[in-house]
Amino acid sequence: METIAFDLRQMQRTPLADEHVAAISAAGTERAYSAGTVVVRQGDQMDRFIYLLEGEIEVIDAFTGERALPSSLGPGQYMGEIAFLSGGRYTMPMRAAKDTRVVEVERHRMLTLMAQIPEMSDIIIGVFAARRLRQLKEGDATLRLIGEDESQVLRRVAEFASRNRIPYRSLALGSAESIAAARACGIDGVAPAVIFGKEHVVENPTPAAVARLLGLNLEFSESDQVDVLIVGGGPAGVAAGVYAGAEGLKALVVEDLAIGGQAGTSSRIENYMGFPTGISGADLVWRGEIQAMKFGTRFSMPHRVVTLERLNGSFCARFDNGQSICACAVIVATGVQYRRLSLERLEAFEGHGVYYAATEIEARYCRSTDAVIIGGGNSAGQAAMYLSRTARMVHLVVRGRTLAASMSDYLSSRLAADPKIKIHFESEVTALLGPNHLEKVVISNRASKAQQEISTRAMFVMVGAAPNTEWLRGLVQLDSKGFVQTGTQCGQLNSPYATSMAGIFAVGDVRAGSVKRVASAVGEGSVVVSKVWEYVRRDVR
Repeated sequence: METIAFDLRQMQRTPLADEHVAAISAAGTERAYSAGTVVVRQGDQMDRFIYLLEGEIEVIDAFTGERALPSSLGPGQYMGEIAFLSGGRYTMPMRAAKDTRVVEVERHRMLTLMAQIPEMSDIIIGVFAARRLRQLKEGDATLRLIGEDESQVLRRVAEFASRNRIPYRSLALGSAESIAAARACGIDGVAPAVIFGKEHVVENPTPAAVARLLGLNLEFSESDQVDVLIVGGGPAGVAAGVYAGAEGLKALVVEDLAIGGQAGTSSRIENYMGFPTGISGADLVWRGEIQAMKFGTRFSMPHRVVTLERLNGSFCARFDNGQSICACAVIVATGVQYRRLSLERLEAFEGHGVYYAATEIEARYCRSTDAVIIGGGNSAGQAAMYLSRTARMVHLVVRGRTLAASMSDYLSSRLAADPKIKIHFESEVTALLGPNHLEKVVISNRASKAQQEISTRAMFVMVGAAPNTEWLRGLVQLDSKGFVQTGTQCGQLNSPYATSMAGIFAVGDVRAGSVKRVASAVGEGSVVVSKVWEYVRRDVR
């Protein structure tokens, strides 16, 4: 299956051509660091590109001060990883291992240079992406979560970090490593905590707090304006970000949890053209995010739009944190979310055995036990195949008599052939049991009325599709279910993605009548930009 980035061998001193080095030298300034000098600390912004002319730079352990990795950077290499594209922050400190001379290029100037020299850009982005992959695979990160399994608050932080490809290390509460890390930060380590190196304990750890720490949560004000605000970071929103950036529009993508949206929770997509061995939804959209950032599109999360209003010819979006930003045009790509079931104690068990995504984090709770999935669509089927790798048995609960109308044939055939997956047709979950954490569910057959108790620590709800459009109500025309009406549905003949309000467009699953598939969302997000460009530039011509 396709993976998150490029070949890890690209990190091994991938050389830039002589003309690339000459261009970097002409754009930057030489600087010297004596041996032992810290070049960057964890949390420092990636505001400059650093190319080594001579000497050596090493990664250091933020807790011990010792060299953290056996390899180091030498002449011809450069510092940084993929967060450089968005102006993020370093997650590991680095210092000169010997007297070192570098060329430093201001970030925006370097991005312009990369846009002008695509061959150089391809090499640098490949190396940056491979470095992030290595960090994720090996857990090399200064961000540590102590007691994730014991804290629902930390599990939300872990989900945010994992789904946004943020490197972190999870330490079991009371383990020798967690106690040592906690003591290095001046805390006792008896309670769950989030720490960033030995100098920073994250107070009130939330996804937003971690995002601010790593430079993912941009600061806005009403005086800020972009050409197009893209609300939603799923396949449709990211595709729109790629094409908007490529067309020279000043674009901003905001997402309330993780880039990838609901598609980001799909463990394996096999029917998307160009990936014959399959690709996870998160990896697919992450590739798109890198493309968009390369063209200058910015991303910010977690940001939930709570109101949108027309103001002086622009659209002003206000976020749940009180900040706001204005845009000439808006692309609505908020997708849908799984519906909540009307089950007693469902809310109490959310995060304690009831989940709405089947990612690597949730899969840990299914190890050597049964898992229950409610739903008959492709997402539920992909989750069943994924969880069957770790669970003792996966129970797929389906209200209908077959999967033919709701799931792709290739996927339903695999489910039927897998001995670790049991499909309960014409059934529903009617009870959740357990004191503080889910321990059992009751599955009832709607035809025979027979009931069955299943012992489980994890139930996944993947049923229904509720659009995220409350913030648009009264501004654009919605259908009876809350989906955004576009094109001829609301009298717009110029574009099938135009809403009843000029300047607001809708693409992907949130659009009424759209085909609920990743490929369709990507296509709509790509195509809509031509009409957005026309609208934004209408006063220029």
